[in-house]
Amino acid sequence: MLLLPVSGARYGPDMASVIDLTLDCADAQLLAAFWKTALGYVDEPPLAPFKNREEWFASFDLPEDDSADDGAWLCDPDGVGPRLSVLKVPEPKTAKNRLLIDIRVPGHGSPEERWARITAESERLVKAGGVVLEKFDGHHIVMADPSTSDYQF
Repeated sequence: MLLLPVSGARYGPDMASVIDLTLDCADAQLLAAFWKTALGYVDEPPLAPFKNREEWFASFDLPEDDSADDGAWLCDPDGVGPRLSVLKVPEPKTAKNRLLIDIRVPGHGSPEERWARITAESERLVKAGGVVLEKFDGHHIVMADPSTSDYQF
């Protein structure tokens, strides 16, 4: 489905205007740290009246083997990007991801200047745990986050 903006259109109360993305993984804290670095996100503050996530988490009647470390909730500090929920799941990954998060490196300039920024960003993300899978010189780099480093083309 392709949705295009229409000049002067008004969106009603049942129009989805905000989305959250949930990422299942084996290590929620590792993956959350990567996406905070990659996107400049921060830990989402707990909902009122809770003082922290641990207090919020304790308010649920969950099995003892569940812990606050089994999840992380991230948000764009500017409130523009979607929130991310990163949840530890017991089952291993068995198939290719169907949702890929692409990071667009901003800026203008010559092709060489743009490629230098893309290369620098990929190097920064490798230091944060990302893995370079394939380079398309002068255009883009395919990477995997720490939880999907076994990604197959």
